[in-house]
Amino acid sequence: MGPETLAQVLRPLQNLFPPEHHPELLVGLSVSDDAAVYKLSDEIAVIQTLDFFTPVVDDPYDYGAVAAANAMSDVYAMGGEVVLALNISAFPPDLPVDMTSEILRGGAEKVAEAGGVLAGGHTIDDEEPKYGMAVMGLVHPDQVWTKGAARPGDKVILTKPLGVGIITTALKGDATDPDHVTAAVNSMKKLNLDAARLLREAGVRAVTDVTGFALLGHGYEMAEKSGVRLRFRASQIPLLVGARDYADLWLFPAGTCNNEEAYKHAVTFAPGIEEEMQQLLYTPETSGGLLAAVPPERLDDALELFDAANHPCWVIGEVVEGEGIEVIT
Repeated sequence: MGPETLAQVLRPLQNLFPPEHHPELLVGLSVSDDAAVYKLSDEIAVIQTLDFFTPVVDDPYDYGAVAAANAMSDVYAMGGEVVLALNISAFPPDLPVDMTSEILRGGAEKVAEAGGVLAGGHTIDDEEPKYGMAVMGLVHPDQVWTKGAARPGDKVILTKPLGVGIITTALKGDATDPDHVTAAVNSMKKLNLDAARLLREAGVRAVTDVTGFALLGHGYEMAEKSGVRLRFRASQIPLLVGARDYADLWLFPAGTCNNEEAYKHAVTFAPGIEEEMQQLLYTPETSGGLLAAVPPERLDDALELFDAANHPCWVIGEVVEGEGIEVIT
């Protein structure tokens, strides 16, 4: 569902749960962040999220692992740790049992890697496979990350390269280099666990993850909720090998157009930025990296932490006064 349609269908729900009647709900419909957060005590808050989708890759195990990593990402984007997960599954009755088993194994092993536990789930019959998870995490109530804490002067960093959206779309058309697909799958399967821990140690202010609404959509959400403007530098934005090649062939998924329609009113491109690059920044990602605003006095420490952990991250812009998104060369 596109961002504009989603906002429309959620509008009737907004006033059903007034915040003053539910003070323990720290993040919910009225805030609209990456996941819901409910305070249990002065020391513990629960993070709740869910996500599922149709296959984005051919291998059943990889599909399950990617779907699980993607579902757990929202917990990391809120500053928490994964503790519990439940499967959400819809499989064709004639799907071979070994393929179903591999999908579930891929998801389960990712939960184990995250340090959580898989405790069951629900499965229905459907003509098209769908798989994902409902995930619960824990966080201290005073340490919840939100999209609304970016401040002018902050530096914006990204922890995974872009490009899985267009590469997996090209894969569906049998138009990809196998090496490009392997790199995209590995990126999608990589948990945001370590990146979140490093960002926490670095003292970040605002975090989100880059998924279906693309870098520009999720960046806009951060800018809007923080009351600031995000300035991205196109030359500093990392792309998976092959992404530009498929962009030149104009193999963008339909979600690219949906995101452009939803966010183009808030995005300004500097002259000289090619249309293919513009479209890449509107292209949906699956299990993308964390997008974080880092206080300028903490940037060097953050980069040193990522370097010491041998974990990639890129400084792709800064937070400035204003509103919306600006993309410069």
